[in-house]
Amino acid sequence: MAIEALTWLAQDSARLERFLAISGLGPHNFRQAAAEPSFLVAILDYLAADEFLVVAFSEAAGRPPQVVGEARDRLRPRQSEADS
Repeated sequence: MAIEALTWLAQDSARLERFLAISGLGPHNFRQAAAEPSFLVAILDYLAADEFLVVAFSEAAGRPPQVVGEARDRLRPRQSEADS
């Protein structure tokens, strides 16, 4: 779902530019960031933080909005894994 969300963000230059600006990503570090496991969670965190975006993405994806948070929770490492 995170890859689908990134694809959806990229379909609109204003949405993508805002994501990149807020995340601090750009052409110089996007590929490196995308290789990190936390990148997928960050995409879903970004969507979930903005009700308008999460609703718009959910409508485009044909899924209820709560699945964004559910997917984010599944991707986020459990506390014991994060401490390792």
